Amino acid sequence: MSSLNVSGFSGRVSPSALRRSRPIVLSVENSPEKIQGEFSGKQLRFSGWDQLLRRRGSVGIPVIKSAAAAAAAADGGDQETHISEGLSIAEPPKSFLERYPALVTGFFFFAWYFLNVIFNILNKKVYNYFPYPYFVSVVHLLVGVTYCLISWSVGLPKRAPIDKDQLGLLTPVAACHALGHVMSNVSFAAVAVSFTHTIKALEPFFNAAASQFVLGHQIPLPLWLSLAPVVIGVSMASLTELSFNWLGFTSAMISNISFTYRSIYSKKAMTGMDSTNVYAYISIIALLFCLPPAILIEGPKLMQYGFRDAIAKVGLAKFVSDLFWIGMFYHLYNQIATNTLERVAPLTHAVGNVLKRVFVIGFSIVVFGNKISTQTGIGTAIAIAGVAIYSLIKANIEEQKRV
Repeated sequence: MSSLNVSGFSGRVSPSALRRSRPIVLSVENSPEKIQGEFSGKQLRFSGWDQLLRRRGSVGIPVIKSAAAAAAAADGGDQETHISEGLSIAEPPKSFLERYPALVTGFFFFAWYFLNVIFNILNKKVYNYFPYPYFVSVVHLLVGVTYCLISWSVGLPKRAPIDKDQLGLLTPVAACHALGHVMSNVSFAAVAVSFTHTIKALEPFFNAAASQFVLGHQIPLPLWLSLAPVVIGVSMASLTELSFNWLGFTSAMISNISFTYRSIYSKKAMTGMDSTNVYAYISIIALLFCLPPAILIEGPKLMQYGFRDAIAKVGLAKFVSDLFWIGMFYHLYNQIATNTLERVAPLTHAVGNVLKRVFVIGFSIVVFGNKISTQTGIGTAIAIAGVAIYSLIKANIEEQKRV
């Protein structure tokens, strides 16, 4: 009797059986499976190669189950593996990233949060010695537009053509994007980063109001009720915020309204382009909107003493480097955010947005050592919790509509 090892198991096959050209079923010891094989003569053909099967000794035969067989085994069905002429080899093993897609998604979230936190910290540090938010907003967009133009020039991605109709659809979106971006930076320059983000937590409230009263969409009562803690929390934080001033508060509120209308116009601006090209065109148009106010409002000051004072404080090299990097981090975190949100469900998207704001507020307090009162801390926590509840309810409603 010759010994036959099949996929880690051993069995006995008589020499006479090997000479018969007909299928035989091997009983495999210590295994609930039966391995059916077809043998002819002294040679075994397995997926295009020949293995000499000797009458004495043992021969190891690698057995690779097909996807169908694996599925059948998982379902508790027939667990026979056929080893015959023409059996295809299983697909090559997947890479580490293909086997663990959750790690890839986790990396996108980490990159999104990391880039956003770094941007907010560097942005605020620049304002400490260069308090010109209109010009800094232009720098943010200018660096991003330059990045997009270089990417187009090398075909990563390929530039999508734009016609007059598409330009007309994207222009209102870009105008709202420009106004919201500038007002956010005015607020960042005037008050603490944590306070600006607390005020911007009211954005869901403005989105709900615009959806109901502008677009005519009926907002469910639970969604409205979930916004109550957001309003209460922001009010508590604003009343005792040590860095509070009306310029910072009003600018953040205008930013909320601008980004709300950006969302409304974005729904109408379905151009058929991919998100990368749409964001590039919006950035270019928004840059054109931001240039005139920067020149009119801050231009004379910059030419007289703004640039000179900044260079005297930190040096020309650091000044230029800081402006470049805040622009690059601004563009990259927005791009990574888009890529991240394309990989996850709406519910995960909603939770991710809330956690991002918590990360930014927490890191800004630690880095800049901002002192906050107990009431401000409680109010911020209530507002963030309200945003989380609102986001979860809204994501569930959207998921039910999609199903």
